[in-house]
Amino acid sequence: MEVWILYGDDIESNADLAHEARRFLVEGKKMEIEVKVIKPSQFDLVVTQEVRDTVLIDGKAMPLPDFVFPYFNHTDQGYFALAIVRQLERLGVNVFNGADVIETVRDKLHTHQILAESKIDTPDTMLAKFPVDMKLVEERIGFPVVVKTLNGALGIGVFLVETPDAFGDLMELVGETNPNLQLIFQKFVSVSKGRDLRLFVVNGEVIAAMERRAKDGGFKANYSTGGSVHFFEPDPEAVDIAVKTAEVLNIDIGGIDLLFKENGGFTICEANTFPGFKGLEKASGVNVARRIFEVMQSRLEKNGGISRKDMKESATHEGVTTRH
Repeated sequence: MEVWILYGDDIESNADLAHEARRFLVEGKKMEIEVKVIKPSQFDLVVTQEVRDTVLIDGKAMPLPDFVFPYFNHTDQGYFALAIVRQLERLGVNVFNGADVIETVRDKLHTHQILAESKIDTPDTMLAKFPVDMKLVEERIGFPVVVKTLNGALGIGVFLVETPDAFGDLMELVGETNPNLQLIFQKFVSVSKGRDLRLFVVNGEVIAAMERRAKDGGFKANYSTGGSVHFFEPDPEAVDIAVKTAEVLNIDIGGIDLLFKENGGFTICEANTFPGFKGLEKASGVNVARRIFEVMQSRLEKNGGISRKDMKESATHEGVTTRH
């Protein structure tokens, strides 16, 4: 089995998700899976009816893999990267997650629209419109209010604004300097300040979970921003809401973040299609990279158990040339 991890940074660096990219290489070698980490910038996209079994990487035709996992950090998610994912999908490659899913989930408002429609508990969310109607925000969302950029990730672009005056100052600054910045305002879940849950869902199953806690009484609990991670055994309610969230968003591999509610239970903070798992493996003891590969192997077996490479070698051995 051959798997491509699409990742744009230097995997030997301290960049976001570089550690996880290295983990995929290590576990793939142990499992005798051919794993390649390929940067989106290495691709050249040529759409043709004739050639359907290769793509151009570094200017050379490369046979398609069995699986692709787009593992984009926040700098990778432009049009070109998504076009690569669409091309691979159209060529019949198993892609975890697809381009449409990536586009939907990275748009936080769209995500919450789908969750609300599906009756999955999620904080009230409002799209910013300049000039901001302060009275409407106070009536519908209230203060403190969580302010988020529409496409932020890894805790970047998330702020807790405590008072109407502070909110007004921030909106004035944004309106003057970047009025086209897309923001959402979200109801603050006070009981969950500085802590949340991350449930890692693969192919409809929660494979690992952890609780994250902010440092020094802070607001954001992300491990990448200095939060601590702790073992957490999710109850059936937490598992159910995470699995349903992944299902309605069509997520194959995702991190579902839950907030604690005042009177028990959980509400969805957000979903992620490029979830880091360094802290998760530390807190849970689960080998996340291996579990992802095991799901891919299982799917390959259900589809006949023959990799693309084996099919090509078999066809070559029999003297048959194939086009996919």
